[in-house]
This record gives sequence, C-alpha cells and structure tokens, in this order.
Amino acid sequence: MIVNARRGYPDEVSRPRGGLGPEWWREGVLYQVYPRSYQDSNGDGIGDLRGITQRLDHLAGRDDSLGIDGIWISPFFPSPMADFGYDVADYTDVDPRFGTLADFDELLAQAHARGIRIIVDLVPNHTSDQHPWFAESRSSRTNPKRDWYVWADPKPDGSPPNAWRSVFNRVKKEAWTFDATTGQYYLHPFLPQQPDLNWWNPEVRKAFEGILRFWLDRGADGFRIDVAHKTVKPRDIGAGLFGENPRGTRDFTPPADEPELHALLRTWRKLLNEYDDRMTVGECVVLDPDRLVDFYGADNDELHLAFNFHFLRAPWGAQSFRDRTETFERVIPNGAWPDYTLSNHDNPRAVSRYAGGDISRGRRRGRLAAMMLLTLRGTPFIYYGEEIGMADAPIPAKRIVDVAGRDPERTPMQWDASPAAGFTTGDPWLPVNPETATINVEAQRRDPSSMFSLYRRLIAERRASPALRRGSYRTLPAPNDVFAYARELDGERRVVLLNFADRAVPVPIAKLGIPPDGLRIDASTEPPGGHERIGKTIELAPDEGVLLDLDGS
Repeated sequence: MIVNARRGYPDEVSRPRGGLGPEWWREGVLYQVYPRSYQDSNGDGIGDLRGITQRLDHLAGRDDSLGIDGIWISPFFPSPMADFGYDVADYTDVDPRFGTLADFDELLAQAHARGIRIIVDLVPNHTSDQHPWFAESRSSRTNPKRDWYVWADPKPDGSPPNAWRSVFNRVKKEAWTFDATTGQYYLHPFLPQQPDLNWWNPEVRKAFEGILRFWLDRGADGFRIDVAHKTVKPRDIGAGLFGENPRGTRDFTPPADEPELHALLRTWRKLLNEYDDRMTVGECVVLDPDRLVDFYGADNDELHLAFNFHFLRAPWGAQSFRDRTETFERVIPNGAWPDYTLSNHDNPRAVSRYAGGDISRGRRRGRLAAMMLLTLRGTPFIYYGEEIGMADAPIPAKRIVDVAGRDPERTPMQWDASPAAGFTTGDPWLPVNPETATINVEAQRRDPSSMFSLYRRLIAERRASPALRRGSYRTLPAPNDVFAYARELDGERRVVLLNFADRAVPVPIAKLGIPPDGLRIDASTEPPGGHERIGKTIELAPDEGVLLDLDGS
C-alpha cells in the first residue's frame, strides 16, 4: 500500500466494498476483538493487528465464514499497559506490540474488501500518566497544559479534596493521588496511572476533534467510546456524595456533569456527520433505562448506539429478558435503535455466567441466548469466542495480570486443539483455556450441530430477513418460562420462542395469538433434524429456542 509521507495516510483511503448501506450499524452483526488475545502473528505471545488480518476470513468473505459486518477492536494505541491499553500514551499511533500504522491500514483495507467495518476504541475520559500531555501538566502549576487535567488542592489536613473513590479500589481506594512536585491532587477514577482529562478546557476538546479526524480520515468506520457516561466531570468538585446508585447503595465514584457531557456528544455527532456512513457506540454503564436512552439525544443527535448493560446483566429467565427488552423498547426515542450484547472484556463470558456451576448447562443456555441476541430488534454485538461457546478460563495465581481480575474472560481465542490453541507459536500472554482440546473453531466448523454452526445459521437467517434486520418488535403471550416475540416488516412475519426452563414446555399456538396455518420452523437451537413438531402446540425442549416463519414462504 502506498502511503503519503507528509500526512502519514494511504493515498487512497479505504472504504468498504459491498455489504450493508449507510446505516450498516443498525442492520449488521458486530463483533468485539480483544487484540492481545485474538491472533499472534509474530510468536511473541501477544495478539496483534496482523493477526486480526490473518483471521478475517473467519469473520466474513468466504462461504464458511461467520458473517460479521463490523469489528470493534479494543485499544491498540501506545500504552504502558497498566490497564492493558485503556491507559493511552498516544492516540494517533499503534503500540509496537500490536504493529504499526501501516498494519492498521492493511487491516482496514482487507476488512473493507470483505465488507467488514472497523470500529476504533476511543478512551477520552483519561490518558496514561506517561502521555506527554500529563508529563507537561504535572511539571508545574503554570505549565500551559496544567488545566488539561483535573487538579485540586488538599483539604487543610492534607487529605484528598473529597470522598470520591476509585473503581479499581483494590489497588487504591481514593480517586485522588497527591503529586509532590506541585502540591496538588490529580483525579483518577480508575488507576493512579490513568489521570482524568479536564473536558471543560477547550484545548482538550480541540485536541480530541483532531484525534477523531485522524482515524476518520484514515478510513475508520466509527468509534466505541470508553466511559462515555462520565467523561465530563462537574466543574465544582463538591463534597463527593451524590445520592444512591441504581443498586440502592451510596455511590462515591465521580459523577458526570450531564448537560455538558451531552453537549460534548452532540459536538462529536456533528463532526461524524461530515463523513459518510460513520457511527459511535458508547460504553454507558447506566442501569436505569430511562437515563441510558438520554445518550441517544432528544433529537437522535448524540450516540448512534449506547450499550445496554441493563440487558447484559439480566439474571437468567424469560421474565427477566422479556421485561428488560420491553422496557428498552418503551423508552428508546423514536428513530433511535436498540443494541444487545451478552459479554465483553470487562464481564464474565455468557456461558460461564449462565452455567450455575454446570458448564454443559451454560452452553445449552448459550445457544438459547445466541438465538435471542440475533433475533431481537437491535444491533447484536458478539464477543470474540462467543461463537464457539468459549468459557471463562481458570487462571493460576502466578499468571494473574489484570488489576480487576478480568483475566478469565480475556484468554486466547481457541482456533484449534493444539497446546497454544493456534493463537501463537510462542508462550501466550495468558494461559490457554484447557477446554480448547474440544472447544475450538477447527472442530466446530466441521460439525453441523456445533455452537459455531448455530451462530452461522442464525446470522444467515438474519441477513436474509428484512423483518429480523429492521422490522418491528412485539411481545407475544406465552407460558411463563417462554419469551415469545414477533418481528414484522412489509408482510414478512417471523416469530421467536425461547424456553428458559430446564424442562420441556408445550406452547399452544392459540395462546400466541398468531395464525396456525403455514407455520414452519426455520431454525432451532437443538441439533438439526427432528423438529417438525407443529400441531396445536409446539413442544420446546429444555433450553430450546425456535425461529418460525409465519407464512411458510
């Protein structure tokens, strides 16, 4: 690829070929890659950008690919790795562990050739303490970049300015660290190595607009915004007590100045609107749906999508998922679009979370959850390895590296049954899950009853069905343990029945309130074959889901 030396950009900016239209982020199936753990291309035991490029055919581009439309890649910027990339030391480059900007450009070009969009993980709340900005800021109180971060005087007794606490309180309870050079505290709701930026400073905003344009001009298709719900802090530091959080306990973590935060998001949306087909999805850890939807904007002029953690954290059960889906559908603004995910790099994997101590049960439930994820109205996000039923891995005490104990859900992708799972020719940075001997892509690709084959089948059904991609949602009456809903568009009608019970449940057709004629089962979470069970009732096996075509067309 020829690169313009002056700008550092490819002469021809890569744009996606084929695939979905301008609102690809509504209709597509998106996939999270944790780059350290996806594929190592050079044998150093750490996944990298070239490794992702090598594995793109797993995602799209071939007849046996998964069928993914976009990839969110967790941070690959230069970083000391105190929080494994979420402590950024340079927003416009690639950490040598992950490769180079040329490797990013090649990944982008190869992904776009397959119709895959690339979403860059932006971390605007804080930088690394090794970022040049912070080095200047902490050098003196008169440095021009002093006000780029949140600094405050100690109390008269020398203690921190208020009672705010760190999210990573096993490392340090206070969200403040004293800097002896200048005699003030700096704010860090995460690690002390992650000082908070001051978003009231117009120079910080200008710098980030340049960062957004840097990646958009290279051809990136959008951004996942880290800590999108708390980036702008109150100007007045205050006492540090801010009422109760959604779980009913006192919340001592630094709050957001929400009017100013929403104004910032509107500014970024306006900037993205200057480019074709770009999007944002925010990490908004807000468990109150009425507050979550505020991040779309009253006029759909803020985030394109806001991650629904209320759904991700739902306990296993039909009523739980039914209620949370109906609530999201009720409160989301007209014209805005829902999204759903089951796992990510900060949460235990779905099959482990749903297992209740029995991983085989967790995988049965994982199949049911996959059908739900890929048939609800909204954009589905799949965490890497979810398509083969990867579980949290046991991590020996001497191999623990993450400050918050998130290693089990970040272990290397299980490509084959080899000792290093096909991930690396070296020593992997985290232990490979022992289950890779039986739970791996190579084995499942050849097995029509595997989790991978189920994901492929469901994604193909979704891609072929306008009703599943963009149709309306309607809950249907069903037995208590069954979550039933219809998806409809322009005469196409699909019905989904999900049995969350560990026993068989008969579902009377009459109770669903749908026409009994012309029903056909298009997909089941059970192994293929033996599912022509439509009469006056549909007999659902334990943990079974079925996708029905109402018209039999």
